[in-house]
Amino acid sequence: MTAAGKAKAGGSGGVEGTEGTGGSGGGGESFPPPFRAAVSALSEARTRPEVRISPLPAPRRLAPYAFALEAAVSEPENADQELADGRFVLLHDPAGQDSWQGTFRVVTLGRAELEPEIAGDPLLPEVTWTWLTGALEAREAEYAEPSGTVTRSSSAFFGGLGERAAEEVLEIRASWTPEGETPDAAAHLAAWCELLCQCAGLPPESGDASSVVQLPQRRGPH
Repeated sequence: MTAAGKAKAGGSGGVEGTEGTGGSGGGGESFPPPFRAAVSALSEARTRPEVRISPLPAPRRLAPYAFALEAAVSEPENADQELADGRFVLLHDPAGQDSWQGTFRVVTLGRAELEPEIAGDPLLPEVTWTWLTGALEAREAEYAEPSGTVTRSSSAFFGGLGERAAEEVLEIRASWTPEGETPDAAAHLAAWCELLCQCAGLPPESGDASSVVQLPQRRGPH
């Protein structure tokens, strides 16, 4: 069993940038209290040691307030070998949006490179989606209005790139509405990081693989 640790970006104090230095919609002091509390809570997300998290510039057109993070999952025995990566965006519109059915929305992207024989598994999209919903439920991260896509893409290389092996990439784009006036953002971030770890082929933290459908280890993302 791998010990869990707080999400961080290379220093102490949790996820860098969660004290109002990142995101959009003005400085941290001008954030609405529910959004400020949700962003601050991200530093309490408990993730595996193989996960590295750092802030990103937040999108400015999706909602009045936004905060973005990126994450990469490394090989347990080799921190320089990335197995999966992605981004996590927390959106807030105090007036709410009809498509959200709430005032918060999480928008995510995750990807990992697959071995060719795994990419051809017809159940891969369904299994990947259950990793997300299962991780949210396991973390007791209440959510509604989930939507998303799971895509398998193949790349063949020619000419000057002809020596490169063909690549198969798994990509999941998902969004959902965290429930509550001030949602437990840490639980939602931790669940998404667990999804990335499963896409990377890491075993469940609990050590009990019997209840989780896994895919074999794969190469790092392109």
